[in-house]
Amino acid sequence: MKIEDEIRQPKFSSPHQKAVINLIFTANWLVNRQHDFFKPFGITGQQFNVLRILKGQHPKSISANEIKSRMLDKNSDMSRLLDRLLKKNLISKSVCPEDKRASNVFITEHGLNLLKDISRRQAEIDKILSLTEDEAVQLSLLLDKGRG
Repeated sequence: MKIEDEIRQPKFSSPHQKAVINLIFTANWLVNRQHDFFKPFGITGQQFNVLRILKGQHPKSISANEIKSRMLDKNSDMSRLLDRLLKKNLISKSVCPEDKRASNVFITEHGLNLLKDISRRQAEIDKILSLTEDEAVQLSLLLDKGRG
């Protein structure tokens, strides 16, 4: 559906304004679809992002600050996010020997198993935009260009 129909706005001041509004609308639409996708697994998109970062480090640990620097959403409340994952037994934390104020964060076996379960259905969320492979490559290049 065209953005004009989605937001019931027939005119835009410029093609650039239309593109920005379309991008914001589509980003929010994607977040909502992700929310629906992750709900049966009992996690959020941000929690999934943390688990994937930790899986990439496994079996090594990573600091909360390093996780935050790699997050898709840089505004995440990292301590609260980690506490929720800890309560679900998806991660473990230990005090960093070099800096007692910091924590080393690890993914647990339970967290790795959850990621395996999610990966079995990953194509559902990866292909949500209904783009061909070439279109997906082109879109990624345009988005990279847009961020300068």
